[in-house]
Amino acid sequence: MNWLKIFSQPPQLEAVQGADEVKRQYKYWRVRIFYSMYIGYVFFYLSRKSFTFAMPAMLVDLGYTKANLGVLASILYIMYGVSKFLSGILSDRSNPRYFMAVGLILTGVFNILFGLSSHLVLFALFWGLNGWFQGWGWPPCARLLTHWYATGERGTWWGIWSTSHNVGGALIPILSAVLAQYYGWRMAMFFPGIICIGLGFFLMNRLRDTPESLGLPRIEKYAGDASLEDQPEASKMSQWDLLKNYVFKNKYIWVLGFAYFLVGVIRTAINDWGQLFLYEEKGFSLILAGSCLFAFELGGFFGSLASGWVSDRLFEGRRGPVNALFSFFAF
Repeated sequence: MNWLKIFSQPPQLEAVQGADEVKRQYKYWRVRIFYSMYIGYVFFYLSRKSFTFAMPAMLVDLGYTKANLGVLASILYIMYGVSKFLSGILSDRSNPRYFMAVGLILTGVFNILFGLSSHLVLFALFWGLNGWFQGWGWPPCARLLTHWYATGERGTWWGIWSTSHNVGGALIPILSAVLAQYYGWRMAMFFPGIICIGLGFFLMNRLRDTPESLGLPRIEKYAGDASLEDQPEASKMSQWDLLKNYVFKNKYIWVLGFAYFLVGVIRTAINDWGQLFLYEEKGFSLILAGSCLFAFELGGFFGSLASGWVSDRLFEGRRGPVNALFSFFAF
C-alpha cells in the first residue's frame, strides 16, 4: 500500500537563498498554484451539478419521478457533507497536490459510471460515491489559500477563488442542456467526467504543498505578518484538540455554519430545481432554462469578487460583518 504515501506531506526542501530569488519564486508559485486549483474546482463543481441539469431529460427517458431524483440529489449532499468534514481534518496533514487531483479523477469516473447505468440502485451508488470524492475538492483549496496568501490579502484572493463555483455553475446549465437536448442525458454525464479525469492529472503536475515544501519561508514571514509567525500552542496540539478547541467550542463557527446552511438552502433550491421548474411549469426549452441559471451564477461571480475586496479594504480583514451583510441581502 505504498501508493498511499503520495497523500503524505512532502519533506521541506533546503531554504532558498537571496531575497530576490525568494520573491521571484513566491510570485511564480502563487500564480501557478492559484490558477491550477481554480480550474480544478471549476470542474469539481461542474461534475457535482451534471446530474442536476440532466434531470429533465432523465424524467422523460427513464420514467422516474421527481421524488426518485430528489433522493439521488440528497444522497450526494449527505455523502458530500460527511466527506467534506472528514477530508478537512485529513487534508491538514496531507499533500493537496494529490488529495485534490485524485478526488477530481474519481468524481470523473463516477460521473461516467452514472451515465452508463439505468437502475436506480446503481444511480444511488455511483452518485453517492461521487459525493464522497467531491468532498476532496474544497479542503485542499482552503489549505493552499491559507498557506500561500497573507491575512491582509486573503479575503481578496479567497473571493476571486470563490468565483470558481460560479464559473462551474454557469457552464454546466448551458453545457448539460445542449448535450442533453441534442445527444441525450448520458452524454451530459460522460463529457464532464472525461474532462475531470484529464484535469486530475493536470493538477498532479501543477499543484504543490506549502511554501516550506519548496524551500520558501512561511507566508507570515514573507509578508511580514509578525503577529502570526509563531503559534506554538496550536502547533503542539493533536488533531482532536484542535478540532475541539477551535471548532466545536467556537460559537462563531456554529453561527457561521448555521448562516451558511440557510444560504445553502436558497442556492441549492435554485440550482437543483430551477431548470426543471422553468422547463415543466413555464415551458422553457432546456437551453433557455439553463441560460436563466447562467444569469444566477453570473450575479454570484461578481458578488464573490466584491465580498473579498470589501472584507479586506472596508472591514480590515474581518469576514463576519461581510458574511452577515451578504446573507441579509440573499434572503
